[in-house]
Amino acid sequence: MRFDLRIIASWITPGARVLGLGCGEGELLYHLKKYKGVACTGIDQNEEMIAVCIQKGLTVLQGDINEEVLDYPDDAFDYVVLSQTLQQIYDPSGLIASMLRVGKKVVVSFPNFSHWRVRGQVLLTGHAPVTPELPYQWHDTPNIRVITLKDFRRYARQVGFEILKEADIHLNARGVEGKVIRFWPELFAKHGIFLIGKPGASG
Repeated sequence: MRFDLRIIASWITPGARVLGLGCGEGELLYHLKKYKGVACTGIDQNEEMIAVCIQKGLTVLQGDINEEVLDYPDDAFDYVVLSQTLQQIYDPSGLIASMLRVGKKVVVSFPNFSHWRVRGQVLLTGHAPVTPELPYQWHDTPNIRVITLKDFRRYARQVGFEILKEADIHLNARGVEGKVIRFWPELFAKHGIFLIGKPGASG
């Protein structure tokens, strides 16, 4: 399993109820179900990925995560996970609010657009950056948001939700191995992973 997903899995308590938004082929949900006894539900738009999830015995829905999440009651899940997708969301504020409504805790991860390679490409070439984490040209990228670690922390303060845990990480080319970056993560971390909660959640 990918290094970033292993970190997320370590934050999930055994037996919890988990909703995975943009769950892909269900790698994280399958791990949580098998090794932590978690009650998992996934949502994804991709029909082929949904088929893979079903083959793994996962409960999944096909649909738009922004709309499907609205159907769940308050605190229906212990955790809601949005992994490596926030930068592709048209209305991230609305989706985060919905996630915090239906989940007691929320995990969000995204590529860090302030990594030194991204900064360097813009500075030295004058072109939109293309990296292993952001492998698209400006005209075909699914990423419509430019998010940095500092941006997300500032947004948390502005909106009022709490950051309960944070892991700023560097992944190898395949994403299987990696390490947590503690020195100047704004420059050297390729991804940020945040566990967030409603105001007062840490109390």
